[in-house]
This record gives sequence, C-alpha cells and structure tokens, in this order.
Amino acid sequence: WDNADFSRGVGTTFYQEFRTLNTAKPPFVRDVEEKVRRYLRSSYSAAWTLKITWEKAPAYAARWDTRRTSTYQAILTTDGFRSYVLMLYQEGGMGWDYTRRAATNVLIGYT
Repeated sequence: WDNADFSRGVGTTFYQEFRTLNTAKPPFVRDVEEKVRRYLRSSYSAAWTLKITWEKAPAYAARWDTRRTSTYQAILTTDGFRSYVLMLYQEGGMGWDYTRRAATNVLIGYT
C-alpha cells in the first residue's frame, strides 16, 4: 500500500454508504453479496456496505508526478457478524511509478 496525495488538486475521493438491514437492496449491494457468496462459498446478506473510490489519485509525493495516477476502490460490507473487504483496481493495475518508492518490491493487495 502507498499513500495517495491529493495536495496538488489532482484526483478525487468518493464514498457511498448503503444501509440495507430490513430494506430493499440496490443492485450494487446485491452484486457485492453475490461476490462474497461465490468467493467464500457461504450464505451472506449484507446489513451495511460502504464503497470508497479513489479516482485518478497520484502517489505521494505528488510534486514528483501528477500524470501517473491510479483509480481503485475498497468495498467494506458486514452482516453484523462477519465483515469483508473487496479491493478493486483499474484495468492494468496501479499506474503509479513504483521505481520512485523507497522499496521497489511492491504488491497490490493487503494482509
């Protein structure tokens, strides 16, 4: 993981919260539920979901390069007992220049 830097006015962050306990679920939440069910082979019904999108985010420090940006999402979801996160990246992966990082042995994802 690395830091995005929005200090140069490049890039945007959006979020959308879905509270779906005892309410009709929008297609987005139904899609998230289906992915959790498919990947984990278990039943799942979301009570709450949060979608965060970083669009055209430059890497820290933006003073070096604001042309190489990345768009990615984190989707957090819970049924009140179990919680999951989906990490989605633009096609082609991260667009940041990893050769400018202190460590160049980078991976996409989390542990």
